[in-house]
Amino acid sequence: MSKLEIKDLHVAIGEKEIVKGFNLTINGGEVHAIMGPNGTGKSTLSKAIAGHPDYHITSGDVLLDGRSILAMEPDERARAGLFLAFQYPSEIPGVTIANFLRAALQARLADGEEIDATAYYKRLYSKMDLLKIDRKFTSRAVNDGFSGGEKKRCEILQMAMIEPNFALMDETDSGLDIDALKIVAEGVNAMRNPNLGVLMITHYQRLLDYIVPDQVHVMWDGRIIKSGDKNLALELEAKGYDWVKKELAHA
Repeated sequence: MSKLEIKDLHVAIGEKEIVKGFNLTINGGEVHAIMGPNGTGKSTLSKAIAGHPDYHITSGDVLLDGRSILAMEPDERARAGLFLAFQYPSEIPGVTIANFLRAALQARLADGEEIDATAYYKRLYSKMDLLKIDRKFTSRAVNDGFSGGEKKRCEILQMAMIEPNFALMDETDSGLDIDALKIVAEGVNAMRNPNLGVLMITHYQRLLDYIVPDQVHVMWDGRIIKSGDKNLALELEAKGYDWVKKELAHA
């Protein structure tokens, strides 16, 4: 079983420290949700783990199956089993979804290996059907002119095709109406298995109605200050975050 360990992680943007001693272990098959107000470091955490060059890990470590990934380039981290679903996916004009995904999969193969085109398209179409994505999308440029829901479904399609060991989902529910949210959630739930660990970052409990987490964590001022089961998300939805702050202050 794979394991992702985040150990006393500190992350800065320029001179400003954002993540301040974050600790979390995620095992394969587990879904962990991180909730918290804006500015607490949630997105910074996911981007730093993925290797974004603007986010500097100043101390601590991230281990994938016992091996530090900090010296790896972003593409090496991806090949090692990490996947980042962006809050705001980028548009890539001129590159079709079919070619983009094929290139991503080809990059994971050993030198000299080639993807079988027939098997590739058979698998691609089955994943698209799962996510209720029109097959005409294969000829569209990646995210170019897509709605918010289409962009997020495209991110989940990438995740379904690549089959990572650990998926970092940065506010995947942002900008989705309830129908798109349900479709995305159905896709994620269909992929849940003992070989996939998921870290979901969200502001809202509604996503967790459809993707039920094993654990919920409250992030505040760059670190986890409270953890619990799915009921913690319901409590946060009803009461906000101030009670967690007060509880921390009196601890």
